Amino acid sequence: MRKRADMMSRSDIKDVLRRQWIETPSWAYGNSGTRFKVFGQRGVARDPFEKMEDAAQVHKFTGVAPSVAVHIPWDKVEDYGKLAKHATDLGVRIGAINPNVFQEDDYRLGSVCNPDPRIRRKAIDHLLECVDIAHETKSFAISLWFADGTNYPGQDNIRARQDRLHEALSETYAAMGDGVEMLLEYKLYEPSFYTMDVPDWGTSLVHCLELGDKARVLVDTGHHAVATNIEFLVSVLLRAGRLGGFHFNSRFYGDDDLMVGAADPYQLFRIMFEIVDAGVVTPDGNVAFMLDQCHNIEPKVQAEIRSVMNVQEATAKALLVDREALSKCQLEGDVLGANALFTDAFYTDVRPLLAEMRTEMGLDPDPIAAYQRSGYQRRIEEERVGGQAAGWGA
Repeated sequence: MRKRADMMSRSDIKDVLRRQWIETPSWAYGNSGTRFKVFGQRGVARDPFEKMEDAAQVHKFTGVAPSVAVHIPWDKVEDYGKLAKHATDLGVRIGAINPNVFQEDDYRLGSVCNPDPRIRRKAIDHLLECVDIAHETKSFAISLWFADGTNYPGQDNIRARQDRLHEALSETYAAMGDGVEMLLEYKLYEPSFYTMDVPDWGTSLVHCLELGDKARVLVDTGHHAVATNIEFLVSVLLRAGRLGGFHFNSRFYGDDDLMVGAADPYQLFRIMFEIVDAGVVTPDGNVAFMLDQCHNIEPKVQAEIRSVMNVQEATAKALLVDREALSKCQLEGDVLGANALFTDAFYTDVRPLLAEMRTEMGLDPDPIAAYQRSGYQRRIEEERVGGQAAGWGA
């Protein structure tokens, strides 16, 4: 565990924020949204190469989004080396590789946990394919989420499904080369409503501990029961050295996949406080900050820029907390004093500080306004005609 920071100077805070790394998801740049209706938009990327171009715009105007998570087969191409080079030529790189084992008819009763060994083999082979893609693109992680579960008591043997899951994860883990980690995500419910095979952080952690040091838990901020104290579980995983990263988004009711910080910015601040307190904000902390969002009614690129800015603002506020004074209040049992230090930082307007930092980085202090003035959105709406707009496959 890293030594926590105490009171930081304005210069130190800006230095940390400059080095932050927030990964954006390729699927956010396609037509995506609810299961009720996906509204198509003009100028949406038609293939993974155009998704990289859109992601590069987010990095261009924020300076802290240099990688793009990809989803296979949504982002399947014949030559992944060519896609990786296209990304680097644009100033970004391919990030986490996300397999898809939930959208084929074969997976009606699950993928790696399916009672049919043929279907389990098919799913595992896809995971291994994604490991190969990670090696080819020099990705740092395989990010796994499974829709596997059951809808009715007695539908399947719960313990046997956990054994099948372990077997699949173990084979995938053994195939990972140096520099690649496994991030295991979880989800409380949906699409399975009686049991999800990886329903919570505890189940994910148990499997990661069995696998080895290169397997860690991925926290999706929208995948919990109402009133779950996410910052607590983040702190526990940090203490165990098993927090792999985040899929940042917001929820009002379920897995809403809205822009991070939109529903509860105070929750985002509380989470980032634990990250700051553990000293793992920057990439050397080995915690991946990734967005996982579906923008159905809002402009795609601008929504990603806004989400990156929201994470930056929450991080800046967390860095403002006077940890030396906070520790003193905590040790003296000064409940009100400790809470005041915490909430004062949250209510501080950090936008001028971030604007100053962006100017020092050679960026426009207002990324959204700069993007709107750039003419990029108008250009892609005019140029991206014909072909099939990328979508999430629902």
